[in-house]
Amino acid sequence: MIEVKVPATSANMGSGYDSIGIALDLYNVIQMEESDHIDISDVAGASIPTDESNLIYQCAKKVYDICGKPLKGLKIVEQCDIPQTRGLGSSSACTVAGILGANALLGNPLDRENIIDLAASIEGHPDNSTPAILGGFCVALLEYGKVWSVRVPMNGQVDFITFIPDFELSTEKARAALPQTIHHHDAVFNLARAALLAGSLTTGKLENLGVAMGDCLHQPYRFDLIPDGREVMHAAKAMGALGAFISGAGPSIIAVVASHDKTYLSRAQMYCEQNFPHWKPIRLVCDEVGAVVRTVS
Repeated sequence: MIEVKVPATSANMGSGYDSIGIALDLYNVIQMEESDHIDISDVAGASIPTDESNLIYQCAKKVYDICGKPLKGLKIVEQCDIPQTRGLGSSSACTVAGILGANALLGNPLDRENIIDLAASIEGHPDNSTPAILGGFCVALLEYGKVWSVRVPMNGQVDFITFIPDFELSTEKARAALPQTIHHHDAVFNLARAALLAGSLTTGKLENLGVAMGDCLHQPYRFDLIPDGREVMHAAKAMGALGAFISGAGPSIIAVVASHDKTYLSRAQMYCEQNFPHWKPIRLVCDEVGAVVRTVS
């Protein structure tokens, strides 16, 4: 049996819409082996698709189809700790797990570049799928079916205090809220900040993050879909975060905090308990490894 461990990811990071993402230390662990029928289960008994509509199965079958191999069925056991439809890359994690698991079962016919390209083509954009595979902080774009990316080490110790609400927001709904056109000055606003964001995280100029995570392309429109989102974002900054942003399409909000600020999480928990009990802050750090595949007995 093959086991695939895939990290959560946070895309956009404010100004880096559809281009910047980071892997975080929250994981989906998927076990997979060939079978003569489809057998899909969740270790926690969660309600998941157990037929051909299951995303992990669909992505695994895609690999078999690409490689020209017949697939009768799969046994898939899911342990999904990444909350779904919260902007933390749960669908990317399932996509990557399906691709990597099937590739391992077939003897690894696809190389890392093929896998990155395939995951992004299924997802439609690479800012979640690429860091899920490679780990770390990634800048990536998809052009003509190929991912062009760079994975760069972060210079500076930061934690990602992630405010996760008890409600969902689908990516489709969040994308539908965006305007079809933007003003030239808005494009320049984000281009400058996305470049500053990448440079600041890689050089350790963390004092830039508050400005570098500024955005006018997607967050202003998505806040209307996130009850109390603006207030939580404002509070995250007021409590001393270096910067804050909507994670992916939302609704989760991430505060980037200096690692030496040991009381930030407890302050955030107390704030939410007193003001917004539907939000739960947790501490995450950057996952520098990415997806891991191994054989288990």
